[in-house]
Amino acid sequence: MPELTASTREAARRLGVSDTAIHKAERAGRIAREPDGQWDIDKTRRRLTETADPARSPLASGAGADGTPFARLKVAQLALKVEAQRLSLDETKRRLLDVAEANAALDEIGSTMRDALLNWPARVSGLIAAEISVDPHLLQTILQSHINDLLTEAADRFDPAGLGGDRSPQP
Repeated sequence: MPELTASTREAARRLGVSDTAIHKAERAGRIAREPDGQWDIDKTRRRLTETADPARSPLASGAGADGTPFARLKVAQLALKVEAQRLSLDETKRRLLDVAEANAALDEIGSTMRDALLNWPARVSGLIAAEISVDPHLLQTILQSHINDLLTEAADRFDPAGLGGDRSPQP
């Protein structure tokens, strides 16, 4: 049978805390009276222990304090602060990239390479044709066809249909 008392002072005495601590915890919503207005000592002790700051509460000290929800919350809060500091340091040291800037840079590099490849047959077909004694226009047409095939294959490898690109699959 639970140990009950109607008196806040008596509950505080049994728990080993001040009645002011009981009042503050009740106002903060950390503990509550039973529906009949009495204090269940065991339930109140358990709730105070779970929600107590180990550095301030005599109930939270001891071997089991590390497993309380408050202690786990403090550890999680510390971990978040450390992660935020790490990200801030990485940003300061320029180890982080803005996704939009990186995508823009990659698009610029890709466009430059594509344009260079597309213009290459027109620039070199005359020289190559003279070396091997073939028609320059025919050689340029063949080179452009192979370059277009290469670029199409590369585009399919780097941006397959259905992965967010605006290209639709060709039948």
